[in-house]
Amino acid sequence: MIDKRSKELRKIVVDIIATERRGHLGPAMSSIDILRVLYDDFLNYRADDPNWNKRDRFILSKGHGCLSLYAVLADKGFFPEKDLLTFCKSESIFGGHPERSKIPGIEASTGALGHGLPIGVGMALAAKIRHENHRVVVLVGDGEINEGSVWEAALSAAKHNLSNLTLFIDYNKLQSYGLNSEILNLEPLADKWKSFGFAVEEVDGHNIEELQALVKKIPLENDSPAVVICHTVKGKGFYFAEGKTEWHHKSKITDDQLNEMYQCLC
Repeated sequence: MIDKRSKELRKIVVDIIATERRGHLGPAMSSIDILRVLYDDFLNYRADDPNWNKRDRFILSKGHGCLSLYAVLADKGFFPEKDLLTFCKSESIFGGHPERSKIPGIEASTGALGHGLPIGVGMALAAKIRHENHRVVVLVGDGEINEGSVWEAALSAAKHNLSNLTLFIDYNKLQSYGLNSEILNLEPLADKWKSFGFAVEEVDGHNIEELQALVKKIPLENDSPAVVICHTVKGKGFYFAEGKTEWHHKSKITDDQLNEMYQCLC
């Protein structure tokens, strides 16, 4: 069951998509509840001072899922929600992937997959060297962790005992063109991360209460980085898109499809 707040955030995403009738709906909907809990219940930040030096750092490594992050940042006051209606227009700061130099609240420009965790490891290691107390959180897609750079970064994180680093995996079991199990099987995923020196938890990535309870436990161990495997559904909240690879990205969304999206949020 999707509650009122999660529906409101999803509606912001649909409003963004309506401007140009395109976007990555599926990846945004699998991650939006995770982002909601991170920004509501875990991350320290100041929307009126995005570069506050004591803020926690959040990196959306799966940059194509940025519509969910745009919606949450607007909801939190980093920028006016109406600005999102310029999405993908020539004058807009809001493109199909997030850019740090343009958008308040964006810590890293992402889109080329496999970069977010290496960046996060660098941030977490720098914080440790400087005796700074902020946390670093990275959200990756499950297809993204096919990238070797993710596992190289994981080895480094464990070596340096980066307990200030937490990785969330949006585990919706689908890549852009098929099932993970058919393209490059990730299982046993939890055991892989344990073998790389991470403390591991698994959670329903759409269950708000479970997510809220879990973030209260972070860091999971005092001398290890953590990974939270979030079991999610691509396109969650829109019955016609749930678990469908064709809704990874749409470049031509019709009036009927758009109306159906809004109906799902009533």
